[in-house]
Amino acid sequence: MKQSTELQQLLSSIHRKSYPAYKSLKGVYDFRDYVLSIDHVQGDPFASPSHLSVRVPLARAGFPAEYYREEHTRIALQDYLNRQFYSQVQRFTFKAKGSGKSGLISVSRCGQEVLDRTACQIGERELTLRFSVGFPANGRTINAPELEKILFDFLPKCVRAVCYYRSLPAREVEQVIFLSRDQHAIREELKKRDLAAFVANGSILPRESGVSSLPMKGSVPFVSPGSLEVELELPYKGKLKGMGIPRGITLIVGGGYHGKSTLLNALEVGIYDHIAGDGREYVIADDTAVKLRAEDGRSVRNVDISLFINDLPNKKDTHSFSTPDASGSTSQAAAIVECMEAGSKLFLIDEDTSATNFMVRDDFMQQVICREQEPITPFLERVRELYEEAGVSTILVAGSSGAFFHVADTVIQMESYRALDITRRVKELCRENPVNRTKPAPFAAPKTRKPMELPRQEKPRMGRDYHGRSLENREERLKVKVRDKDEFLIGRETVDLRYVEQLVDYEQTAALAQMLKYAREHCIDGRRNISQVAEAVLGQLKKGGLEAVCGGSYVPGGLAVPRRQEWYACLNRYRG
Repeated sequence: MKQSTELQQLLSSIHRKSYPAYKSLKGVYDFRDYVLSIDHVQGDPFASPSHLSVRVPLARAGFPAEYYREEHTRIALQDYLNRQFYSQVQRFTFKAKGSGKSGLISVSRCGQEVLDRTACQIGERELTLRFSVGFPANGRTINAPELEKILFDFLPKCVRAVCYYRSLPAREVEQVIFLSRDQHAIREELKKRDLAAFVANGSILPRESGVSSLPMKGSVPFVSPGSLEVELELPYKGKLKGMGIPRGITLIVGGGYHGKSTLLNALEVGIYDHIAGDGREYVIADDTAVKLRAEDGRSVRNVDISLFINDLPNKKDTHSFSTPDASGSTSQAAAIVECMEAGSKLFLIDEDTSATNFMVRDDFMQQVICREQEPITPFLERVRELYEEAGVSTILVAGSSGAFFHVADTVIQMESYRALDITRRVKELCRENPVNRTKPAPFAAPKTRKPMELPRQEKPRMGRDYHGRSLENREERLKVKVRDKDEFLIGRETVDLRYVEQLVDYEQTAALAQMLKYAREHCIDGRRNISQVAEAVLGQLKKGGLEAVCGGSYVPGGLAVPRRQEWYACLNRYRG
């Protein structure tokens, strides 16, 4: 390890040299209170910024050990420190001058959810912050004094303000830990009380706009119906009352614009903890919950959808169904089976984004088109079995069809954003208006899928490299490029995640891209099926974190750990 004075000397020696001379700075430097690592140096001032990291021994950082001993509090503390670091860095970004990205200091920007990110990590012995810096230049000539200003003036101020417990408001840090423990306690209570979700009284569910996840000002605070109200005793919040949604089949109904989808959207992200002030801090859902919808045109590979679709006119086998262009009904049937493979125990469904012919067939239609002529067994006829046979609960927003009333355990009506329990009244109406439904084929657990194979090799490049060697039959290096939260490119293949609605951050998608690259290179061998490939990568992730699947000589700062369910969804949507 070099000393910080050596870094200063190096900076002086390369001042006004050509930009590639910055590469000589790569290495690790001791700044006494912390260690600075220059992990990757950009090629020119207009390229992606250089990657740096700061490491502080935990003994020197001084945070109480009980704050990071448990996983949930460790993640909450990391999230808090990352937000503080971002706030500090904003004071100095672009204060060093130059061309292109010169002077940029970039740190992961957190949303309302608390995620486990590589930008800030607390390990066994040290606290690590990862960030990017645009190394300054005039044109393509190094401006070393401006970089020295960043590394020896701006950065030490940010590190001192964030990485040491004595520099932070102790009460504020304590409240972050207390909130995390209370949220964890609610998740434990869901299991004990056999609840699918909990929505605290006073929660603010509506968001500011379709592109903002901030709470809407002037919103109606949520109040639980008395019949569904439960009281929890939390470690720090104390007594907290709210609506407990029991496991089973729950309908959310009501007129248009009265808050049905708003409640469902809050439950969708209830799989994550939220920061104080979000309004949904105490909206907690089963952490395996998955939002299901129809996805016309998506790829489906070797999925047993026979529980819902059988006897197709073209005689296609639905016990191992594949298509590059699924219909709404086949895509939704496949998604249910895939989510069961991923271990989901709660389905969240909005009638508006579902395939109508997959969800329900009314009595009159069943009389006109008899069962023998219809290959689809609607979700309505399987939803009860999914709960009783597979232990999977469903929360369904219904706005136009009353067919699900006859199978629902709980019915919640939203009226001007106020929740009403109308279960008793609905059950009385059901008794007065019975329906005669034909029985579907017996419930059978979906079959295990075939082994997952690598995509066929892409056409080899022709020509010669700069050494004059033939490029024919050389395999191209697998590259990934994340375009936005909804999609990334791996090799030449686009992975479309538009309808994986519980992805909330670009950095989760970036992590999924790295995980799929690792799976391509190490796990997809023609012998393992998709679950075995998924679990092999998750095992590696659990053992060594995102570092274990990234490869390369350093860990980038812009990654956030996705859930098991989103990882399975990514693998299932990979057309390769």
